[in-house]
Amino acid sequence: MLDETLAELYGVSTKAFNQAVRRNRERFPPDFLLEVDANEWEILRSQIVTLRIGHGRHRKYLPLAFTEHGAIMAATILNSPRAIQMSVYVVRAFVRFRQSLSTNKDLAKELEALKRSVATLDADTRRQFDQVYEAILGLMAAPVGKQ
Repeated sequence: MLDETLAELYGVSTKAFNQAVRRNRERFPPDFLLEVDANEWEILRSQIVTLRIGHGRHRKYLPLAFTEHGAIMAATILNSPRAIQMSVYVVRAFVRFRQSLSTNKDLAKELEALKRSVATLDADTRRQFDQVYEAILGLMAAPVGKQ
C-alpha cells in the first residue's frame, strides 16, 4: 500500500504520516517498507487510471510503499483515533486467529483418536468414515471469514 492510502486510512495527512515513519525508521525493516524509485513511480502512475488531486499528481517526494507488516506497524506509531482503533483491531484479530488455530488443533487430535478407534470396523464403514474425516479436515482448513 502506498503512503497516501495508509495516511487516508489512518486519518492523517500524507505529510504527517511520512514524518512519523521517518522518525521511527528503525521500526520499518526492508520487508516492511519499500522506497519507490522514480522509474517505479512512473510505471505505477501509468497504471492508475484516474489520478485525483493529492494522489500522486503534485508530490514533492517519491511515495513509500508498505507491506502488510509495515501497514500494521504504521498504525502503532500514529496517534490519530483511527490509527489507534486499527491497532486494537489488529491485535484482536491475531488473538482470534490464535484461538481458532488452537481449537482446530484440538479437534484434529480428537479426530485422529476417533479414526484409530474405528480401525476395527468393516471396510465399507471405514471408507465412509474416511470420507467424513477428509470432509471435516477440509472444512477446518477453509479460511476464517470476517467477524
